[in-house]
Amino acid sequence: MSSTTISRRQVLTAAGGASAGLLTFMGPWKHVRVYAAATDKPIKIGLTHDASGQFAASGQSERRGTIMAIEEANARGGVLGRKLTHVWQDTETTPATGSRVAERFIAREQVAFIVGAVQSGVANAISQVCQKYGVVYFNTNSSSTTESGKDCHRTKFMWDGNAHNFALATVKAGLEKFGKNWLLLTNDYVWGRDASGATRKTLERYGGKVVDEILVPVGTRDFSAILLKAQQLKPDVVAPAVGGDDFKAMRQQVIDTGVHKKLVFSGGAVPDWPDIWPLGPEGVFGVFPTTWYHYLELPGIAEFNRRYQQRWPDAPEPVPGNVFYNGYYAMRELIRAIERAGSTNNIKVIKALEGLRMTARDRMQHFDAWIDPASHHVQQTVYLGARNLEPRDKTDLFKIQGWAKPEDVVSETEKECKLESYESTPSYEM
Repeated sequence: MSSTTISRRQVLTAAGGASAGLLTFMGPWKHVRVYAAATDKPIKIGLTHDASGQFAASGQSERRGTIMAIEEANARGGVLGRKLTHVWQDTETTPATGSRVAERFIAREQVAFIVGAVQSGVANAISQVCQKYGVVYFNTNSSSTTESGKDCHRTKFMWDGNAHNFALATVKAGLEKFGKNWLLLTNDYVWGRDASGATRKTLERYGGKVVDEILVPVGTRDFSAILLKAQQLKPDVVAPAVGGDDFKAMRQQVIDTGVHKKLVFSGGAVPDWPDIWPLGPEGVFGVFPTTWYHYLELPGIAEFNRRYQQRWPDAPEPVPGNVFYNGYYAMRELIRAIERAGSTNNIKVIKALEGLRMTARDRMQHFDAWIDPASHHVQQTVYLGARNLEPRDKTDLFKIQGWAKPEDVVSETEKECKLESYESTPSYEM
């Protein structure tokens, strides 16, 4: 048994306290290597998707994406001659719950990998647990720059664009089109502050000005005072970094009061499809970034939409959106990495992912994507969207106005990432 495996076992034993005697028989130790090689033992994946809290809708959308990727892989015969199985638990959009779920999945459920997150605080909490035990973790949908910056880990891979990528894609165009005086609306937690911070930095870079920043507490449902102040300030642009259920409440009140007809909304926050779909066409206003859209005119998308509708006929969203897309493609690439590694060994899987290039055609985007080996962040195409005034059907809410190459929107915040060494990362094989 290697020294890193021993250290991982010691960590779990210490964490178990009085129950350490039980915990030493749990978790993916190397002493199960022979049994793991048997084709009758499935590869178990832990799914950490919200079903309650601020990001419940997006959490369940990405859950559908990860499950569809697992089911399609099993229909092809699984991976390495083994079937894939999954266990899921609600992470409640709460970091403490995310930590507890990750601990349970590793110690009790003996998962080989963990996938899922929308809220950046939850993703960070899960990733700390996963790094402690060496478990490969895919952050599917949270977009704080800290996730691939100061809070990066050797075992964590980030699949969505981050706030700085999105700001670089949208702010310069917004300055040129609408004006230099911007008002920031900031959800008061890690992602909101991070997204507004990225917008502020990008404005400063290109000669813009922040006239004010209004903090929006998580759980805000009455935006009347905030919208009144926004109108009084008369900015050229309102840049909201507000997500999940807060996003839906804000947008609905903007529609009801007609503020979107008086003020321009733009900036680097993505309107996630599970949040924008319930609002209908009126909920789409301003200019915004996204990483994918179901009516991009690219090969494979029509078939992807068909598979989604066949598998999830009763889903709240009748077509796949950016959140589902990220969940599906993250899981698919995890499965492919296991195949390339020829093993479930975590270090081999990590190395099979680092530096991976994914073709534009394969990902149904305009440019090739790649995983930065220094930050574990997927660098990908960023699209610029607005409301579609000539929709082809009721789902065609967005007009894609352009797209940015991955290399043009790389975030400088990733220089803050310091990945742990392979040697200090506990090793296992399931």
